[in-house]
Amino acid sequence: MLYDVRIEVEEVRGSCAAGYRKGDFFTLRGFYIEAKEGTRICLHALVAMASLLSPFSHGVPADQLGIGEGDAGRVQCPDPGPPITCGGTVVFKMVRSSRD
Repeated sequence: MLYDVRIEVEEVRGSCAAGYRKGDFFTLRGFYIEAKEGTRICLHALVAMASLLSPFSHGVPADQLGIGEGDAGRVQCPDPGPPITCGGTVVFKMVRSSRD
């Protein structure tokens, strides 16, 4: 079974170069990403979570992936933020749900 995964910005530490703010989200539906018009998907964040999104969307529980429990997990982008970069780290909450 393939699940939908809502990926929501839970926290921004520093200043996100992609402009993410708490509450922003996009959704993995099957093999496609859906987002409202104007939402930018950060390539760095997407690549950081890609290896986890595939098994998570295929039903592997978050605790087996080491990112949370059951149908909810958390990942973060790789930008360390100040003083190393001028950006900031974004924490994303991923919640899996049955496909409609």
